[in-house]
Amino acid sequence: MTQSRLAGFIRDNMEPILQAWENFARTIEPPALTMSDVDLRDHARQMLLVFADDLDTEQSDQESADKAKGLGERGHADTAAEVHAEARLLSGYTVVQLVSEYRAVRASVLTLWADDTRGGQGTDLGDVTRFNEAVDQAVAESVARYERLVKQSQNMFLAILGHDLRNPLGTLVTGSSFMMQATDVPPKYVLVATRMFNGATRMSKLINDLIDFTRTHLGPGIPIRMRQGNLAVVCDQVVNELRTFHPERQVDMRLSRRLEGQFDEGRIAQMLSNLIGNAIQHGSNDTPVTVDVNGGEEDIVIAVTNRGPVIPPDKITGIFDPLVRLVSNADADYTERTSLGIGLFVSREIAHAHGGRIDVASNAATGTTFAVTLPRRPKGLRSTDSAADHS
Repeated sequence: MTQSRLAGFIRDNMEPILQAWENFARTIEPPALTMSDVDLRDHARQMLLVFADDLDTEQSDQESADKAKGLGERGHADTAAEVHAEARLLSGYTVVQLVSEYRAVRASVLTLWADDTRGGQGTDLGDVTRFNEAVDQAVAESVARYERLVKQSQNMFLAILGHDLRNPLGTLVTGSSFMMQATDVPPKYVLVATRMFNGATRMSKLINDLIDFTRTHLGPGIPIRMRQGNLAVVCDQVVNELRTFHPERQVDMRLSRRLEGQFDEGRIAQMLSNLIGNAIQHGSNDTPVTVDVNGGEEDIVIAVTNRGPVIPPDKITGIFDPLVRLVSNADADYTERTSLGIGLFVSREIAHAHGGRIDVASNAATGTTFAVTLPRRPKGLRSTDSAADHS
């Protein structure tokens, strides 16, 4: 194997290249202000040696193209670039600052290499191309690891926040409920307690959705506890609750016979509450929200329909994506328009956990319908009684 001249140059000039790396890193404030020389140079030597070894390794045209896109083949162990990204994240670097370090090391190596070749030796453009490909691969590995760690920390924060809020919120629900039922309290205080109870109940629902959202990212998915039951009972309970919470809106429900099956009553109630609440939020105030529940031989279909604005076709595919909200109209309440919008995502995950699915159809003639198809007896599903607390 013929040794690359640029690879040899990198190995022979490691110290000036590292010094240039360190000098640039010190311009990144504030993280660099509290870091030692060793910290600023961490993993740089290993990455430079990886670049040099790569230059000395023969590769095909396809391997070259893959590395230029950050898709180069790699082993099972963490690369120096991935370890470096993790260390920089813990030191407070932003992803922009992380990428800027690679720009600096690229410029440092190529500048020193160009100065060295002015003595009479020509610059090997093939070496320069290979070097750039190796740096691109390292950048891709660093950014991917950085992004994954940031997402993990964000999801963990949301999960902890949701769990920590449940206890004080439970106290608020219990206290306001006690005041609502008291007979020796003036009516004006009962009215305040009722408003507190309704607000706390809505907050509790949002927190449950938030916890379920993080479960799908940090664990195996939403836990369910399957039992034999009657879906008509669950639907009737949820619809009556929402009629109480939204007395100004009309919610019509039609139930067919034979709605028995195996499902998690709590999760189905959560899913149905999300779908009907979404229909109330985005539907027209002048037309009712309809809930149709029909039982077939193998499946039960729950269809929730509202007559609000039509969802554009290009928005349908992303409507279940987390944090996506479709603003129903300019007069919508501010907190509704800026809410997290994870209710539909959680509803889809609940349907999937039951071996079912949710389909969406939206047009001016029939309105917007979310149709949930649930098998009466899901196959291949394992009930997860542990961690099934979704109160």
